Amino acid sequence: MLIGELAELAGTSPRTLRYYEEHGLVRARRDANGYRQYDDGELRVVHEIRTRLASGFALDDIRPFVACLRAGNSAGHVCPDAVAVLRRRIAEVDDYLGRLTEVRERLHDQLSQALEQESPCRMRP
Repeated sequence: MLIGELAELAGTSPRTLRYYEEHGLVRARRDANGYRQYDDGELRVVHEIRTRLASGFALDDIRPFVACLRAGNSAGHVCPDAVAVLRRRIAEVDDYLGRLTEVRERLHDQLSQALEQESPCRMRP
């Protein structure tokens, strides 16, 4: 299929597909006229890329998922390298959630202190 067809089926743009190709995630053949031709399997690859990007993965983190699909697996997350990336991302998210929880607790403490004060705020004119 041509780049426009793949873009439409994948819900993305030809420019995005060229970007993925530049980064070695999507494969295309060139016709004699220079047009890109994509195999039907590239649609699955593009869906995997877009799903991972939407989950906050970087392009380099997506490579093992694409490689897993290209190896003929039913899903991109079943291979050991992809599992390692998932574990690392979960640890990163857990760390981020911990830091956000600390910030929320500090904000709640400040709000409680502000509401507990007996005298209203005095502003200088």
